[in-house]
Amino acid sequence: MSYASVIEYLYGLQKHGIKLGLETMRLLLNRVGNPHASLRMLHVGGTNGKGSTASMAAAVLHCAGRRVGLYTSPHLVDFRERIRVNGQMIPEDRVEALLARLRAVLADDLHPTFFEMTTALAFLHFAESAVDIAVLEVGLGGRFDATNVVEQPLACAITTIGMDHQEYLGHTEAAIAFEKGGIIKPRVPVVVGRIGPNAEQVLAHIAKERVAPLWRLGREFSLERDRTGRLVYRGATHVIEDVECGLAGCHQWDNAACGLALLEAAEQGGIPMDREAALEGLRTVAWEGRLETVDEEPKVILDGAHNPAAADVLARYLTDYAVQHPASRIILVWGMMRDKDHRGFITPLLPVISEIVLTQAALSRSATVHELRAALDEWSGPVLETTLPTDAVTLARSRAKSHDLICIAGSLMLLGDIKAAMRGCDLSPVRG
Repeated sequence: MSYASVIEYLYGLQKHGIKLGLETMRLLLNRVGNPHASLRMLHVGGTNGKGSTASMAAAVLHCAGRRVGLYTSPHLVDFRERIRVNGQMIPEDRVEALLARLRAVLADDLHPTFFEMTTALAFLHFAESAVDIAVLEVGLGGRFDATNVVEQPLACAITTIGMDHQEYLGHTEAAIAFEKGGIIKPRVPVVVGRIGPNAEQVLAHIAKERVAPLWRLGREFSLERDRTGRLVYRGATHVIEDVECGLAGCHQWDNAACGLALLEAAEQGGIPMDREAALEGLRTVAWEGRLETVDEEPKVILDGAHNPAAADVLARYLTDYAVQHPASRIILVWGMMRDKDHRGFITPLLPVISEIVLTQAALSRSATVHELRAALDEWSGPVLETTLPTDAVTLARSRAKSHDLICIAGSLMLLGDIKAAMRGCDLSPVRG
C-alpha cells in the first residue's frame, strides 16, 4: 500500500469510534510479538498539559544523549507527528511497512480502532528503532486507554484533572481522577501536578493501594522563582537552578516541574538525570500549538486550549499580556468541536478580549458558527463570522493594528487547518 492508502485505511478505522478497553490491544500486540514488552517507558496522562510534559521529558532525555521515542496525540497537520524518534517523525515507508504487518494479523476476530492501531504502530517503530526509552502520552482517560497495556513503566505522571470527555470518564473530578489514575502501577512512582483536593484524594488512595511512591507538585517537588528571580527546580534528590522554559506561559512551569520530577522518579530504573541536559532540554523544547507565536505585527498566537480548565490558563496569559501591552487589543479567532463546553470555555476569556471571529474546523463534528454564537448571549462586543478558518485569520488581520494580538484557540483541529494552510500543504484527514 502507498502511504496515502495507509492514511486512508487508518482514517477508515474511525468508523469503530472510541472503544475503551485493553483486550483488543493486548491481542493485537501479542500477534506481532509484544514489541512494547522490550521497551523502557515513561507514561504521561492528565486532562491538560500531558503533551507538553511528555515533550519536555523527551527533550531532556535527548539532550542527555538518549535515543528517545515520543508518542503523542492528536497531530496538527501530518499524521507522522504522533510518532517520533529523537524528534524525527516516523518515515512514510515505515508507516507503510509496519501497518502492513499489523493488518496481516487482524483476521476476522480483531477490529482495532484508529487509536489502537496507531499505538501498536508506535510500539513497533520504537522497538525496531532500538530506543533507549519511550515517552507515551495517554490518549483518553488512562485506565482503559490503549497505551495502558504498559505494565511496568519507569514512572508515570498525571499532570492535571479537569472536566473533559465526561461522556467517557465521568461527570465529577473525582470520577475523572479515578479513570486517569488507572495508569498508576504497583510500586511505580507517580508524579502528580496541580489538581484539586478531591482529585488528589482519589489519586493518593490509588497510589497507596498500589504501594506507588507519590510525588506531588508543591510538596515533594516544585519549580518556582527564588529571591533573586531565578527559576529553581527542587525535587526529592535534585536541585536545578537557572531553569528556562522554551514554552510560553507560566503554566508551563508546572508542566516543566512534572517533566523533571518524572525523570527524577525514573532514576531508579537506570536513567540518571543530567543537570545540563535538563537545562538545555527545557530551554530548547518546542511544542506546536501551545501559545505558539506564528507571526508578528500583528502578533498571532496559536493555542490548543479546548476545555474550561485550559481556557482559564489561556485567560491568565492574555490578562498578563494585556497588562504588559495596554495599547493592544486582543482579537480571538474561535472554533470548537460540537461536544465541548462552549460556554465554559469562552466565559473566562470574555473579560480580556476585544472582539471575536467565529469559525469552524473542516470536520463533521465541528461546532457551527451559529452554535458558538449561542454561547455569547451575554457578550456585547463585536462578533464576526466566517466558516473557513483561513478566512477567519484574514478577517482578524484586517481588523487588527500592528500592535494588536490575534489569538486562535478552541480546538487543535482548528489549529491544524490553519497551520496546514500556512505551510501550503494538504491536511492529513486523520486528526482525532
